[in-house]
Amino acid sequence: MERVSLLTCKDYNPSALDAVIERHFHALDPHDFLIKPGMKVLIKPNLLMRRTPDEATTTHPAFVAALVRAVKKRGGVVTIADSPGGPYTRAALRGIYAATGMAEAAEKEGAALNETTDAVERVNENGQRCRSFQIIRPVAEADVVISAAKLKTHAMTGFSGAVKNLFGTIPGLMKPEFHYRFPDKKDFGHMLVDLCETVRPTFAFIDGIVGMEGNGPSGGKPKAAGITGAALNAHALDLVMARIIGFSAEEVPTLAAAIKRSLCPAEIGALEIVGERAETLLTLFEKPDSASLDFMENIRVPAFLRKPLKKLLTPRPVIVRSKCIGCGKCAESCPRHVIRIEQKKAHIAYTDCIRCFCCHEMCPVKAIDIHTFALFGSR
Repeated sequence: MERVSLLTCKDYNPSALDAVIERHFHALDPHDFLIKPGMKVLIKPNLLMRRTPDEATTTHPAFVAALVRAVKKRGGVVTIADSPGGPYTRAALRGIYAATGMAEAAEKEGAALNETTDAVERVNENGQRCRSFQIIRPVAEADVVISAAKLKTHAMTGFSGAVKNLFGTIPGLMKPEFHYRFPDKKDFGHMLVDLCETVRPTFAFIDGIVGMEGNGPSGGKPKAAGITGAALNAHALDLVMARIIGFSAEEVPTLAAAIKRSLCPAEIGALEIVGERAETLLTLFEKPDSASLDFMENIRVPAFLRKPLKKLLTPRPVIVRSKCIGCGKCAESCPRHVIRIEQKKAHIAYTDCIRCFCCHEMCPVKAIDIHTFALFGSR
């Protein structure tokens, strides 16, 4: 039976975090078999973009610092690495490390910050959508990988946790290629499961002390939840954390795919949950405006109406012209290249838009909203 450790933590006080992280490690690896002295341990936080810790877009540096201390206590040699959205360059990495507080945390705790920008091919013969990935070198060469995710909602995948966090192991602007190849969110979820089973993180942690609700993963609102979770099975951890914030497995493409492959059970009752009881931690998050409009999959609609109705009813990204600064981040991240910048404002050609919401995710000034069909109102 898979074990998931759940513990509360009301804030990012270092002493409290140390106690919580140690309890998680003891629950999952009581005899410290998985981290041995001298092992290269890669901590992979969610560093989506240049945002400060209080915006709850990225894994909090205090949470990562506590992980570093716990790993070093066991003799591991720690590197912190991520490939955020946008170009994967040394300058971009340094800017994001500084803004997110990761540079300060790494310097204080004696961890290395990755600045290399090359990748290594890794093959997974059991992949169902993708059998090979280009993985950033520090992840590919680590003895132990720790997914240190942020608890967030997500415009495309509904929920962002330990598995979705691993999308950041793919270098920079290679990510839009996967959105282009897998525009259907079910296929995209299977691809992310293939990626997780390729990277095979040893530990998965989720920082839900303050998460993000609403139009995540970058345009939502901070949500104090006071929750931390850990597991050896990233899918099992996501199942529990998603349920705690109000998502069923069917609403999360990665979970639906993992359950279909028997990588985790369909119900949390089939897991061994230690620490806190999941039902005592329920903290409903506001869901993204893009969620729960796939009702046509469950009703009879004439074939000739299905495509036009789906296009009409599917949520879409909309530029808020009063906020747009014409920086071009949306165009840079668009897998279909349907966004252009004219007169310092972004414009979307909806005919070829696949509703992946990469533009919404990467906008640094929250100038892209998610609009739903008026019949359903706005949330």
